[in-house]
Amino acid sequence: MVGDYIGRLAPTPTGRLHLGHARTFHTAWKRAREANGVLIYRDEDIDTLRCKAEFSQGAMKDLRWLGLNWDAGPDIGGPNAPYQQSQRTERYLDAWHRLKNGGWIYPSTHSRKQLREATESGFARQSPINEDEQDSEAIFPESWRPEKGIGQDATEPGDFNWRFRVPDGEVITFEDGYFATQSFTAGEDFGDFLVWRRDGVPAYELAVVVDDIAMGITEVVRGADLLRSTARQLLIYRALSAKPPAFYHCPLVRDESGQRLAKRSESLSLQALRESGKTASDLQA
Repeated sequence: MVGDYIGRLAPTPTGRLHLGHARTFHTAWKRAREANGVLIYRDEDIDTLRCKAEFSQGAMKDLRWLGLNWDAGPDIGGPNAPYQQSQRTERYLDAWHRLKNGGWIYPSTHSRKQLREATESGFARQSPINEDEQDSEAIFPESWRPEKGIGQDATEPGDFNWRFRVPDGEVITFEDGYFATQSFTAGEDFGDFLVWRRDGVPAYELAVVVDDIAMGITEVVRGADLLRSTARQLLIYRALSAKPPAFYHCPLVRDESGQRLAKRSESLSLQALRESGKTASDLQA
């Protein structure tokens, strides 16, 4: 595949797609087509405990119903196959080795539960809520970091969480295609973050960066709830000596009560709307 623009549709099959997904994926499709570019479909089924084949199949059916198409993906193949993250583990392990050998990451015995409890007790700080529709998150305490060099002799992730050591105080800035200039301060807006889980699964932040590099993605289109994730991922791009893509984050869709849509909102799922007799044109009205 050649071209100046390469975008992607990357649903996570942990539930049914809803109206918010429809708008974001339609935006991604439209931007790729307007640029006469290539669009890749990637099934982000890395978490085999939560992801289900029925949701993977349903997502493709929903997006086809919306009138979207793609140039490479699990159903049609392509030069960067496989297009299911569950089949790309070796690539993530290679990136883990590079980050580990570079001293960017370290093993941690602290769990999410411990971090949550530390936040509730006031030991760990919460990040500020970003005005662009992001929630607060717990900041991994600096005192929980091991000394530099710990874990560098590891030959595999093992039974540990592995975290990226963020450069405290550094301001990560990027230009977003919708929200304009975005800035996040490492250690304040986010702390040391997971790149590999103790259950043997690479974290979202690592997997998407590895795949976007491998597939030559030039622009990432996704929801505004991932703006902070972009700052984290830019650190991984830098650590891997890779050029990051452009980013375009879409505003979140909310229900009548003002709550943003979630996959548990079954009544607003694309499948439910389709089965109720709605058409793709009705959603665009």
